[in-house]
Amino acid sequence: MQPHLLAMPTAMTEQYPLLTWAKLFLLALVWGSSFWLIKQGLTTFTPVEVAAVRLAAAAAILAPFALLRIRRVKRHQWPVLLSVGMTGSLLPAFLFALAQTQIDSGVTGALNALTPLFTLIIGAFIFKQAVTKRTALGLFVGFTGTLLLVLMNASGALTLNGYALFVVIATFCYGVNVNLIKTYLPDQSPLTITGVSLLLVLPVAIWYLLGPGEVGAQLISPEAWASLIAVIVLGVVGTALALILFNHLVQVASTVFASSVTYLIPLVAMLLGTLDGELIGRYQVMGMGLILLGVWLANRKAPSPTDAIRAQVERDT
Repeated sequence: MQPHLLAMPTAMTEQYPLLTWAKLFLLALVWGSSFWLIKQGLTTFTPVEVAAVRLAAAAAILAPFALLRIRRVKRHQWPVLLSVGMTGSLLPAFLFALAQTQIDSGVTGALNALTPLFTLIIGAFIFKQAVTKRTALGLFVGFTGTLLLVLMNASGALTLNGYALFVVIATFCYGVNVNLIKTYLPDQSPLTITGVSLLLVLPVAIWYLLGPGEVGAQLISPEAWASLIAVIVLGVVGTALALILFNHLVQVASTVFASSVTYLIPLVAMLLGTLDGELIGRYQVMGMGLILLGVWLANRKAPSPTDAIRAQVERDT
């Protein structure tokens, strides 16, 4: 579950083969279901145990690829990769699991769409990237939607769910992660970055699982094994294999098309949550809608002169 993406709605108007669209929706299903898998893991394990097993599973499946690519990493990039492992994997894995002890998986999936907005904010204030008026409007709309999700429950009552703030912090971490990769690791492939960064934080997961963690001691019932399998699938499929599928989509289509998955993930998360008995109120739907609208506005580019001329020619013909 690492959609560190700047979604672009124009991709949805491009012409691609049906199989390519099927792969996009498969990716959305995989990443959107990650929140439901976390929920299943929490029926038996603590948030820290869920995070540790998830990280260990993801790192293990990518370890062969990472070990083959270690020599490609330059000396000055190692601290950056450690930071990427912390902000892109370790901290979010714990924060998402902790948040879902008190909030529904569907709401978590909706809040996850804040990632592109935080990416823009951090890029502007820390990495000195330009912010247009359209981007500022998108940020305002997106965070208005966030307030609705944080302050309103499914029944429409005004409340403050502090655990939703853990998701906000996790998406902030994702925003830092994207900017670190974009600024300091432009010469490394996504597979190298993800695999090596996971290896760097793997010792933390192993230390916990072999020390304070009690995952093995709890595997005394079929329900516990089901929870363990859910978390392993979360790590292997939701993190490692989903990254490979995303990179494949970038190759056969474009980054723009692949990043459109940002719009689909919250819909999948809320649908699965509803099927699992979670209540989704109208204010939560409004909040999700405002967040997605904000992402669209913040990333929508003004048409270039070439685009304007092309559009005029198409109208004339």
